[in-house]
Amino acid sequence: MKIIIAGAGDVGFHLAMLLSYENQEITIIDTDEEKLRHISSKLDVATIKGNCTSYKSLEEAGVKNARLLISATSSEETNITTAIFAKHLGAKKTVARVRNLEYLQDRERTYLRELGIDEIISPEYLASQEIKRLLNSDVVTDVFDFEGGKLTLLGILIDEKCVLRNKTLAELSHLNPENDFITVALLRDGKTIIPHGDNTFTHGDHAYFLAKPSGVDRVLNFSKTERKPIKNIMILGGSYIARHAAKTLSKNYNVKLIEKDKQKCFTLADEMPDVMIIHGDGRNSDVVVEEKLCKMDAFLALTGNSETNIISSLVAKNQGVRKTIALVENVDYIHLSQNIGVDTLINRKLIAANFIFRYIRKGDILAITSIHGVEAEILEFFVKENSKITSQYIKNLKFPKNALIGGIVRKDNSIIPNGDFRIRANDRVVVLCDPKVIHKVEGYFN
Repeated sequence: MKIIIAGAGDVGFHLAMLLSYENQEITIIDTDEEKLRHISSKLDVATIKGNCTSYKSLEEAGVKNARLLISATSSEETNITTAIFAKHLGAKKTVARVRNLEYLQDRERTYLRELGIDEIISPEYLASQEIKRLLNSDVVTDVFDFEGGKLTLLGILIDEKCVLRNKTLAELSHLNPENDFITVALLRDGKTIIPHGDNTFTHGDHAYFLAKPSGVDRVLNFSKTERKPIKNIMILGGSYIARHAAKTLSKNYNVKLIEKDKQKCFTLADEMPDVMIIHGDGRNSDVVVEEKLCKMDAFLALTGNSETNIISSLVAKNQGVRKTIALVENVDYIHLSQNIGVDTLINRKLIAANFIFRYIRKGDILAITSIHGVEAEILEFFVKENSKITSQYIKNLKFPKNALIGGIVRKDNSIIPNGDFRIRANDRVVVLCDPKVIHKVEGYFN
């Protein structure tokens, strides 16, 4: 498949990295020669120095033969223009990154499709939705439901209280008598482990499980942390993400938002009457402490400064806040969360790139999600008649080593399979795999 990516920033780079594992024909257009040189040194992709709104640059990239063009620069206007031009020059599908949330309304989406934009994505909106999902539990570091909750992916921290600490996966079997969950990944020192029976849970690991409804509470109880519902949330910053998160969360939670710009506070107060807006500099720990940070159940640091977000989240954790989420701009910071004490670090560009990747993978894949900091994708497949995956018992399939069949939904039943299980047509199968082997895994479901 020929794919053109306009923009060599973090979104473009991460997306190109995911796609390059599958030997796609990728061309990246950008005006920044240094960024293009960096991408060329890391990935096997073609690069073009030029303006992506230029007919000449698009034609040089082979737009008339492109199955997909993704415009992911930092400029909304550039992205919209590029996508429209590309569509009229022959690109089969176009995706544009936008910031204005009005474009996400059905009426605006229809108008943009008529102009030639097939899909739009807003990193700010996606990040706010990710935050909402992460707040579902104060114990887990990540959570995602498949098939309406018939299978749930959840992550917990292995700390001194956790009963799994220093146990191997094989020793875990007696804690799982009903076989209603499976360990699918360990994140240790920034490295992803797809585990087997002899792997050990060690202090500081983030462990990820796929569980049936009956297994969710069993997994959560391993942490030995008292679970309480989240009611009170403090948000630091008045960024686009913070504003959208506050609007969304105020429907179900008590929300305080701290912003240092006085004029912006008045604007935010008019926009969000259900949110308590406080004028103050959140970089000053005295301000957040005075606003009863210790009474908060969750703290979201969503300013435009990564360091401020990380440090203020650590202050919140020190004040006893159970759930902390910090927005960071540097993708490399994502791997630090398990080591520095912040529950979850999120990066809007990474979230956006993953969303576009899911859009590209549409077809027999019903759902795709990713785990923060974990170099693996979680995919849900629909099994067709005569698929290779149905040909033998799981243990005889020679499934890729860097992939794991975690769970199956058959009609209304969820199943955690063992090697003696045989997958059937019409099953829905959840697989965790290294991005490098997604193409091989897909071959089992074609």
